[in-house]
Amino acid sequence: MITEGVRHAATVSARNDHSRCMLCGSQNPRSLNLSFQAAGDGAVTTRFQAHADLQGYGDILHGGVIASLLDAAMTHCLFHRGVQAVTGDLHVRYLQSVPCDAAVDIKAWVLAAKPPLHRLRAELSLAGSIVAWAEAKFLQRR
Repeated sequence: MITEGVRHAATVSARNDHSRCMLCGSQNPRSLNLSFQAAGDGAVTTRFQAHADLQGYGDILHGGVIASLLDAAMTHCLFHRGVQAVTGDLHVRYLQSVPCDAAVDIKAWVLAAKPPLHRLRAELSLAGSIVAWAEAKFLQRR
């Protein structure tokens, strides 16, 4: 069993190795500065305020940004478990467009884990409605 102290140290190590990330990196001046919190059910969550610099079509958040937000959430879900992994397969489903000025909630959780393979799901919600989701397979780094 992993103690909380060991889990915290592994999480900090994983995040530090990720410090230049364009979505969450503390050492990247262009980072979106995402910060994920552990939820009681083993998931992670965050809220993100979109803006016009992330536009695709007029006043709509770019689909690649949405995919990246979902991928980052799943990555951080693994970080909170002390696991560093890379995305091997990502499937995104867009249900509704997201306005560029929207504040969105993002949640990710593990569906199955058989190291070195991990399957996760993430959802992006706007005003309580799921507007995009993703499922991915991650390969644990050695």
